[in-house]
Amino acid sequence: MANNLLSPEEMTALTQGVNDGSIAVDTGFNTAARVKKHDLASENSSLGVNVGSIDMINERFIRLFRLSLMEILRSNPRINPTKVQIVRFGDYIKGLSAPLSVNVVRVNPLRGYSLMVIDPSIVFSSLVSFFGGLGNGSVGNLLPGRMFTPTEVRIIKMILEITFRTLKEAWSPLLALDFEVVSSEINPQFAQIADENDMVVLSRFETDGNPKVAGFIDVVNPYASLKPVRELLSSRVQTGEGNEESDKIWRDQLDSAVSEACLHLSVVFGKMPMTMKALEAMQVGDILHFRKPELASMYVNGIHSFDVHVGSLGTQTAVQIERAIVPGSQ
Repeated sequence: MANNLLSPEEMTALTQGVNDGSIAVDTGFNTAARVKKHDLASENSSLGVNVGSIDMINERFIRLFRLSLMEILRSNPRINPTKVQIVRFGDYIKGLSAPLSVNVVRVNPLRGYSLMVIDPSIVFSSLVSFFGGLGNGSVGNLLPGRMFTPTEVRIIKMILEITFRTLKEAWSPLLALDFEVVSSEINPQFAQIADENDMVVLSRFETDGNPKVAGFIDVVNPYASLKPVRELLSSRVQTGEGNEESDKIWRDQLDSAVSEACLHLSVVFGKMPMTMKALEAMQVGDILHFRKPELASMYVNGIHSFDVHVGSLGTQTAVQIERAIVPGSQ
C-alpha cells in the first residue's frame, strides 16, 4: 500500500502557508457548517423525552397521592416533588445505601422494567401512623443487612398499591398504565434495570411534614422505555381533575362576577393635531375647524372597542354601534 502521508517538510510548508495566508482555508464544501460535540456513548437528554410534561404529571400525582395516604394510612405528610432528572443509572445507584425498599416493577405498555424505591423513614412513619401513633419517631441508623418484618412488608405493599393507583390516574390523560411488582430487594445493587452507563429518568418525591422524619420515594424509568411515548409527552398535558360539572359551575360563577363589573365608556367625535404653541394662544370664542369623521369612536376603559353613529333617541343623545373593533387590528 502506498504511503500517502505528508512528509515533515510538506507539513511545515503547509502550516506556514496557512499562517501567512498564501493558502486559502475558506474553500471547499460545507464551509458554513458548524460542528456540535456529541458523545456517542450516551443518550442525548435534550432529544425525545419532554421532562416538563413529566413534571406536570408528578404534580398531579402528588395531589392524588396525599389524599390516598390520608384515607388508608391516616397520615397527611407534606410531599414535594423535585425537578425530573435524567442521570446515569450507575450514578443513581451509587447515591443509595441499604437498607431500602427497592421494588422492580413492570409498567405496561412501556418497555423494560422500572424501579420504585421507598426510604425506610417513610415505611416506619407510615407504620406508626397506621396503628394510631403520630408518625414522628426517628428511624436512626439501620444495619445494612436489616430485613423488613412481615408487618413492615405489608405497609410497603400498601404504599405501593397507593402509588400504582395514583400514578395510573395521573398518567391517564396521556397513557393507560398497568403496574406489576416483579421483585423486591433491600440492596439497590441487586436491582439492575439498566446498564451502568444507560440513562434513566428520575422522579423523586420528598417528605418534609415532620423534621424528625425526612424520606423519599423514587420512581425510576429507563430513558429508552419513554422514547416510544415521546410524542405524547411533547403534546399538551391535561392537569385538571376531569370534573366537568365543577368546571361548568366555576365558569358560570366567573361569568356572573364579570357581568357585574363596572366599565367607563366615552365617545370621541374627532381628533386634531395641535402644537403646544397653538394651544397656549387659544382664547375664549376661538373656533376650531376639523373634518367630522363618518363614525365616532367608542372607548371602553380607554380601549377603542366600537365605531358608532351619533344621533338622538327621543330627548336624549344616543349612539348606535356600527362595528366592533378587534384588538390589535388597528
